[in-house]
Amino acid sequence: MIPVPSPLQPYWETKTLVEMSTAEWEGLCDGCGLCCVIRFEDEDSGAVIPTRVHCKLFDSAACTCADYANRKVQVPDCIKLTPHNIQALAWMPKSCAYRRLHEGRTLAAWHPLVSGDPETVHTAGVSVRGQTISELSLAEPEDALDFEAPEWAVERG
Repeated sequence: MIPVPSPLQPYWETKTLVEMSTAEWEGLCDGCGLCCVIRFEDEDSGAVIPTRVHCKLFDSAACTCADYANRKVQVPDCIKLTPHNIQALAWMPKSCAYRRLHEGRTLAAWHPLVSGDPETVHTAGVSVRGQTISELSLAEPEDALDFEAPEWAVERG
């Protein structure tokens, strides 16, 4: 017998990432902004080095992309997260809802879908809101390496 999901169960508990609609998929984003932080990969070790520099489209005060719909046009190397590439993106923070669900974990209590409040991601200290600088303020892109990532860049679950 195939189990029938209860109408009281939220979609992220009854559907796989692939089964979700676009709206459901987009709704998983917790608004932390960690994926908008500039990272570098060490060519020798493969280690990912986060900085406290954000993409030129990121609005640090609002903790959102200023032009999400057109981000790939303005920032060609912006990575569009999909159910099919989440596994390959090991740099995604452990706190990320997409990563958590992909790994078979539940959403965190501070996640807006769980708490019902979009501010809980910020009050829980998981977001980068107000803690980054724009890449537009740098003379050269490599200067981002001078802005070491603080504690929020450390992997959290």
